[in-house]
Amino acid sequence: MTVPRSGEKLLDLNGVELCVETFGRPDNPAVLLVAGASASMLWWEAELCERIASRERFVIRYDHRDTGRSTSYPPGRPGYTLTDLTCDALGILSAFGVQCGHLVCQSMFGGIGLIAGVDHPDRVASLTFVSTSTGQPGLPPPAGGLTPNTEPDFDDAAAVVDFVVASAKACSGGSPHFDERATRALVERDLARACDIAATLTNHYAINHEAPKHGGFADVTAPTLVVHGDLDPVLPLPHGEALRDAVAGAKLLVLQGAGHDVPRPLWDEFVPALVRHTGGDRR
Repeated sequence: MTVPRSGEKLLDLNGVELCVETFGRPDNPAVLLVAGASASMLWWEAELCERIASRERFVIRYDHRDTGRSTSYPPGRPGYTLTDLTCDALGILSAFGVQCGHLVCQSMFGGIGLIAGVDHPDRVASLTFVSTSTGQPGLPPPAGGLTPNTEPDFDDAAAVVDFVVASAKACSGGSPHFDERATRALVERDLARACDIAATLTNHYAINHEAPKHGGFADVTAPTLVVHGDLDPVLPLPHGEALRDAVAGAKLLVLQGAGHDVPRPLWDEFVPALVRHTGGDRR
């Protein structure tokens, strides 16, 4: 099945430019893929987007501020907050005429899904949290050694690629599915299209992380799916279990052999679960 693909384009939203790309027919249910911190749209790989879109979904991926081709800020001085990033996500849905979309939010930017689900419930058809956490006290801390001890020279492209690949490998938690060659190729593509790689790798960790104005996870009413790798060293599995328990009616999909990501060999498990969660397979 051939899946229509829009090609990248820039949207003027909220005073910034955001780079977006779509897959599938716009009259299908919209699935907005929200990448984690420092991750551009490329980390939701095109083949994965096509697989989801082939199951009668309209898939949207995009570059956050400070990633890819979207607006970049000076390193260490991001001029936005988590609430602004949430408004970006909802603004992208509006730009495509989507009043109520399915949000799939990864890692640190599960916070975008939380704010959207609690403060803008009319815009959220369902939530999927991938490799994220409630952040409540008492959960296991991240494993040690997840990033190299020192930042690379951001003017040395090869050193930056090595740094990101090493970090991705560590975050895989020793997964047998980690593909270093494919990861290196992805990182090289990502670096080539980044406006400022220093901003990409630092600014998201410097933003203000507000809580929703109208509650927390217990106040989420959208149908919720939690996806978590059993080998995740960044947010070990109890984080995903706690998130499932915090949202009434939430379901947990544990990806066996996955770290802090959704590796390609597990897409055959992830995609059908996401399709069921976002309205069922209507083929």
